[in-house]
Amino acid sequence: MSPLTRAVDAVLDLTVVPGYSRIGSAVRRRFWAPDPAPFTTPTEIVVTGGSSGLGAATAVGLSRLGARVHLVGRSAERLESSADTIRGEVRDADLVIRECDISDLDAVARLVTDLRADLTGIHAVVHCAGVMPPERTESKQGHEAAFATHVLGPVAMTIGLRELFDADSRVVFVSSGGMYPVPLTTTDLEFTEGDYSGLTAYARTKRMQVVITEQLAQHLSLPDDPKVHSMHPGWADTPGVTDSIPGFGKVMKPILRTAHDGADTIVWLAASPEATSTNGKFWHDRAPRPTHYPSWRKDSPHAREALWQAVVAATDM
Repeated sequence: MSPLTRAVDAVLDLTVVPGYSRIGSAVRRRFWAPDPAPFTTPTEIVVTGGSSGLGAATAVGLSRLGARVHLVGRSAERLESSADTIRGEVRDADLVIRECDISDLDAVARLVTDLRADLTGIHAVVHCAGVMPPERTESKQGHEAAFATHVLGPVAMTIGLRELFDADSRVVFVSSGGMYPVPLTTTDLEFTEGDYSGLTAYARTKRMQVVITEQLAQHLSLPDDPKVHSMHPGWADTPGVTDSIPGFGKVMKPILRTAHDGADTIVWLAASPEATSTNGKFWHDRAPRPTHYPSWRKDSPHAREALWQAVVAATDM
């Protein structure tokens, strides 16, 4: 990347509105990393949140590359409908329906057991399932819903599938640029104090995803362990935006990215060889991005350790 394109890329990030919108992807497409090549051997990829939005768009992109995609979601009926839509775009898409509520650690354990029984290897896992609860709710194990869905379930699944990974495998946490203004909390990870806000819970747990990605990258250090990355998709026209924050979706609709644009970097991380040359990075538009703005901000070491210990305790890692 030339100095000029690096400068353009940095300005797009710092100004947010053009960078996160379809303007950013349109500009960066002129100089971003090459498209991944189609898979040449049977390739198994698991995508949570496959019923709609970014998860379904990710499945389309991976199906076009020849992967067999395991669609994970809470409703088999909605997954079947999503599969029909995906096959409308990729006629020969090889899709497997896997019903599972990612917030339910017992359901995750059953999914892990099924995948380990059915498969001999997994190339990638994409953690795309997301929630923005209007009020505080809990998972079957008593954990706050956003924390359980965005952090606990994905970590439990990743660790549970460890024996199916190899040196070319990768795990992708789909975070959000909305985590930037939110510091990592040192206490009350379950959001039991104060006035509950689904938007705040979402942003807080998306920050946690970025941190837990870095921590998993440090702990999964054996030769056959996967590379672990997080990313943010920018502002995409998906139910996560248009339904959960309708005012924002309405105002920004003219420049929202399509779901496929939002999923581009997810597909790229799941398929490109470049994704295994680094570990624990935070990505947007096929390039690593800072995890904090301004750059001098850092997560408290105490808060990072508190998060790790809470996840270890909840998931029995």
